[in-house]
Amino acid sequence: MLHPRARHCFVLVALLVSLFGHRVSAQSSASSPAERYAEEGQLALAEGRYTDAEEAYKKLRQLKPGVAEIHANLGLIYFKEGKFEQAVPTLRQALKLKPSLTNSDNLLAMSLSELGQYREAMTGLEKCFHRSNDPEMKRLCGLHLERSYTGLQQHAKAVETALELDKLYPKDPEVLYHSGRVYGSLAYLTMEQLAKVAPNSSWRHQAMAEAYESQGNSIAIDEYREVLKLDPQRSGIHYRLGRALLARSQQANSAEDAAEALKEFQKELERDPSNANAAYEIGEAHRKAGQLDEAQQFLEMALKYYPDFEEANLGLAAVFVTRQKPDQALPHVQKAIAVDAQNEVGWYRLAQVQKMLGNEAEQQKALVEFRRLHHQFNQQKLIEKVFSPSEVTKQELDPSAEQAQP
Repeated sequence: MLHPRARHCFVLVALLVSLFGHRVSAQSSASSPAERYAEEGQLALAEGRYTDAEEAYKKLRQLKPGVAEIHANLGLIYFKEGKFEQAVPTLRQALKLKPSLTNSDNLLAMSLSELGQYREAMTGLEKCFHRSNDPEMKRLCGLHLERSYTGLQQHAKAVETALELDKLYPKDPEVLYHSGRVYGSLAYLTMEQLAKVAPNSSWRHQAMAEAYESQGNSIAIDEYREVLKLDPQRSGIHYRLGRALLARSQQANSAEDAAEALKEFQKELERDPSNANAAYEIGEAHRKAGQLDEAQQFLEMALKYYPDFEEANLGLAAVFVTRQKPDQALPHVQKAIAVDAQNEVGWYRLAQVQKMLGNEAEQQKALVEFRRLHHQFNQQKLIEKVFSPSEVTKQELDPSAEQAQP
């Protein structure tokens, strides 16, 4: 969660000055030292010169110790400087003098959270997150609340807060990052508990297999086989074993593993004829081997049970392109693009099909979109590799696609 001394994500200075920028001019004349220190402090705070602002407000506090807003501003400055040990008593004094200073209450709760005093921070953070009408203050309190729940081992509440933050701030990278950590932590703890209560169960072996598979570790193969020993009828395991074998075959260039993978896909399909993933993998294997009749049969089987199957639509389109049947390929490419318009392979295949149909203008439009997406592909591929194992073999560009001239 937020680092104990992190300051980069705090409320913008302009916002905080607007929240806390109380002047003391009503209590002193324009020529008084108090007015001078107040103006110096406000200007320094607005410009981000926190050391100067701190000195001005310290002097102002000595002159006007009974003014709550002065303590509030000084507490804000300490908070911005990361001096949370000093911010806490200062903000408490502000609230003692004037309990209605809501934003001081919020900053106090966040300062306590920064100091790891999660239980004491909890009430204020919950109130801020659930009641604040200011989006930025609500976001900050939510992030601190998420961290506090995690620190107190209240993981269910941390997840609940993360889900709410995701809903409120769906495009905020900081929120998404911390939510991901919360979800990952809960998943790890759950798997750890599984290992404790049922270390020899088929479910534990399946969890280990999936973890190894996500890392590209061939130990996944042994773990999936253990699952099948304990529960031969477990749905989906032959398919996952096939995927693990296929991955190893690609790493080691092993025809034997590739053949074993195909057998596992066939076993899965025998057990469950509606498993579109297994049908697709068999069809794709036949397509790459140039066995177009078999490829078409299994790819059409996959689409029978899963019409929106993007990769199967692209695979079947490739079969029709190879067979010089662009009119049959076109609806499958269009379907794939409708499912995921960010897939560069779809646009490249569409350009191929439009060229074969003689639609030069449409071909060029497809190529423009392909080129726009192509430079993003490597980064996207890296993200997918890090965060999730692929469920099926992805369609790939033809070698000639680097020149973008299908």
